[in-house]
Order: sequence, then C-alpha cells, then structure tokens
Amino acid sequence: MTPTGWHRRAVLAGLAAMPALARAGVLARGPVQPSWPSLVANYRYPDWFRDAKFGIWSHWGPQAVPEQGDWYGRLLYMQGHPMYRQHLAAYGHPADTGMMDVLNRWTADKWDPAALMRRFVKAGAKYFVSLACHHDNLDCYDSAYHPWNALRVGPKRDIVGTWAKTARAAGLRFGVSNHASHAWHWYQPAYGYDAEGPRKGERYDAYRLTAADGKGKWWDDLDPQTLYTGRHMVAPDGIDTVTAMDAWHDAHDGQWIETAPPGDAAYARKWLLRQTDLIEKYRPDFCYMDNYELPFGPVGLAAAADYYNRAIDWHGKIDVVLTAKQLKPYARFGLVQDVERGFSDRLWDEPWQTDTCIGDWFYNRARFTDRSYVPAEAVLQRLADVVSKNGNLLLSIPQRGDGTIDREEERILDDLAAWMAVNGEAIFGSRPWEVYGEGPTKLATGMQNEAAFKGFTAQDVRFTTKGSALYILFLKPPRAVVAIGSLARGRITGAIERVTLLGGGPIAHRETDRGLELDLRHSPAIVPVVRIDSSRGWRSDRVA
Repeated sequence: MTPTGWHRRAVLAGLAAMPALARAGVLARGPVQPSWPSLVANYRYPDWFRDAKFGIWSHWGPQAVPEQGDWYGRLLYMQGHPMYRQHLAAYGHPADTGMMDVLNRWTADKWDPAALMRRFVKAGAKYFVSLACHHDNLDCYDSAYHPWNALRVGPKRDIVGTWAKTARAAGLRFGVSNHASHAWHWYQPAYGYDAEGPRKGERYDAYRLTAADGKGKWWDDLDPQTLYTGRHMVAPDGIDTVTAMDAWHDAHDGQWIETAPPGDAAYARKWLLRQTDLIEKYRPDFCYMDNYELPFGPVGLAAAADYYNRAIDWHGKIDVVLTAKQLKPYARFGLVQDVERGFSDRLWDEPWQTDTCIGDWFYNRARFTDRSYVPAEAVLQRLADVVSKNGNLLLSIPQRGDGTIDREEERILDDLAAWMAVNGEAIFGSRPWEVYGEGPTKLATGMQNEAAFKGFTAQDVRFTTKGSALYILFLKPPRAVVAIGSLARGRITGAIERVTLLGGGPIAHRETDRGLELDLRHSPAIVPVVRIDSSRGWRSDRVA
C-alpha cells in the first residue's frame, strides 16, 4: 500500500474511533471541537506563559544510561554507527541485548528532584517540563494503557508524577513532553540485522522476541513487540554491505513521519489513550508535542481538543499551553509554535517558544570530558534574543542515567542564577518593544540551525519593556561608549528620566542625532543590561 493509502486508512480509522472514545468518557466534553477552526477560535495565550519567559526541561530517560547522546535506541541497531560499536562493547550484540535491556538499566538511583529543582529555580526557571515518553516508547509515568512504563521497567518509579509534585511545590508551572507518535518508524532498525561480519544476516532482538520468550525473565508478562511497535518497514533479507543497509534505511524509514504506521491504525488510537491518560493524571500546564503540527490527523486534533476542554474544567478557561512545530497558517493561533534548536529573524505577533539544550538532548559524557557544553553566556544571549521577539526559551539540562548532573552543568546553572539575580527584571513579565533590537548579526530563521551560527557581536542589542522601563540587553559587553540608533533624538516620545546599568548604578548618557550614547566602558562580562525609565513609558502592541 502506498504512503498515501496508509494515511487515508489511518484518518478513516481515527475518525471512526472518536465518537466511541467520547461516549466512553476517554475524551473530555466541552466547547472545543477536534478541528483547527475550533482550536483557533477558542485558544488564548495564557498570561502566565507570556510572563514566564524561561523554562527548564528534564529531557531524561533510559537513553541517558549509555551516556552517548541522542537517539541511542535507534542508532545502536545501525551497524557501523559509533553507538552500535559502543553497544557491542558495553552490552553485547543487539541480536542478544537490545534497547529493551537498556530500559531496565535505567535506575535513577541517585536522583534528587528537590535539590535539582532548587538549582533550576535559582537559575530563573518559571516553568518546568518533564519528558513523559520519548521515541524509545517507554512511558516515564504511571501509564494505564502501556505496560512498558517506568513503574514496571527500570526505576520502578513515577518519574513524571514525582517531577510534577516537586515543581509545583517550588511554585513553578509544570509541563510534559510527548514524543511517542514517532516510535513506530524510529524503531524499525531494531528489526534489521548486520549486513556484514561474523553475525551477518542474524536478525536483531525486536525481530525475534515475543511475550512467550520472557517467561521467568525480568520482562515476564511484557511483550517486546508492544515496545518495538511491530514490523512496519523491515529491511529485506540479502542486504550485504553496511553502506547498502544505510541507504535502505534512508530511503524507507529515515523520514519524519506524522501518520500512523501502515496497516496499524490502532497505533494512533493507543497513542491517544496514552496522551489523554497523561493529561488526566497530571493536569499539566504545558504540553510539548514533538510533531509538525499534530500527529495522526484527526487523532491529534482530538488530543488537543481534549486537553483544552479539560483545562476549562480545571481553570474555567484554557489556561494551558500546547506546542507543536512548523505550523501552517490555518493552525496559527490555535497552538503555541515551537522552534526546535533554531532562530527567528523577526518579532512575532503571538507568543512562541524555542527549545534547545546545553549539550545533547540525552546525556553525553563527551560533553563533560571535552568541555563542549553551551556556556551560560550563550544561553543568556539566546534568552535575550528570543524574549525580545515575543518568545520563551525552554532549556534542557541533561541528566545522567542515575539522575545526577555533572559539575560543569552545575557551574552553568550557577552562572545563570548569578545573572538572573541582577538582571531578571529585564526578562520576567516583560513584553517586546516596537523593534526587537539592532546590530549587524543576521539570523537565519528556521529549526535545527544552531550549529551554523557564528556568534553575536558587541553591536548586537535586544530590547524588552515593562512598565515605565525599556531594557537594552547587550549580547556582548561593548566596553565602550555606544550609540543606540533606535533611541536617537526625535525617535522617541517622552523625556528620559533615568539610565541605569543593572547591578552598576546610574551611567552617563547623552541624546544625539546618531543615537542615545551610553558609557559602557565598565560593563559586566556577560550580557550587561541597561534600564531606561521614561516619563511616558514604553508601548508594546503585540497581541495577547
């Protein structure tokens, strides 16, 4: 069947399932219907999200155990990849020991959520997000519909529930992230085999294991096919080189697919049950979907409507945030758009978010040993840039499999905390100004483009406003007398009453035709901030 045929059957199956789920009480009833026009008509961006500006994400799960970075559960099955070689050395051949065994090695035995949360709060987090399920298909919570979950496998704890209690006790809004819709195509290499070498042609664990094989083992009563999702795009026999196998995967399952698996529309229905269970149990203020728009057509729309209707029951209004990526015009204003590891070149009308990480999404020990984490200065530059454009920054701090973070990560968080203690007023509760900033650096808009970025200069500044204050955030300390062209004589209304370097007191300034001149020869080392108070305040006309 063609991909178009798969999608059509999945859509029809999804539509057929919706009334039954509503009647069964799985989907919440309310004014929001599972359609884009209804989402757009009913949604309003919450004030708490607009004020928060900065969140921290625990993108943490069993793929942190090998300390090799991202997508371990897929790449360990791709002969020739460094993670395949690492897995062979550390755990054995993937025909014998696969990702399901790594799941059970996730112990979280040194995890101290309260201590971590104290660090996150000091570093400025106003909301906290817990990974609920990654592409590895392990639910990190007390899942009613998926037996492969963290209460039965690995830590034997409700990770999401513990984070929720800890975050809320610290006064933060709480969120979850769901990446499970992609598990079915992400896991297909687990059904493959070595294309060369002494075990050539021998299928990996996902292909050969069934529930019956678990009798008397740690996974007794668990079906590996439920975890690995079934044979949907399995490499055929006879591929005899690693290069040819890589090419086959690139052509057949190396895509980012938002539809249900071929011949298995029930996968989408189960995803919906898991998603509504997650929302009902933990009542998150925020939900991150790792999807281009919403997964599985009407099924994803049903999940969104369910979340919004539940929020109305909880709060009397839709006081929650649901994010997705690459929104088309018809979806704009119905969700919050997320820009993963990417930049914006403009000031947005509506609130939005970028999410990024100081290292790899999952813990990679090499980031510590070769000191390649993103430093606090770069995080703060990014925060200033995003907030000036009406956005929020969600930052992941990778944890080891045991739940701890390393001393380099602690240092970065401490540096963030020191800056926030002095300059946080320019961020939290702020709104964008008429222009986001000025300077020579031109950012390329889009996702996944951080690696190409070369850095900001001392001429790059960003603006935020709050009350009577305009804040100028200097992305690199100028250590000179500078002129802010956007504030040249005649371009602003009202008299400037005070000009203050946060943490440094009043500074010399002069209004000229060239710009507002500021003496910053003795500015701080990381993202200095100048506050300008005006007799008429500073307007911001961005929509709510």
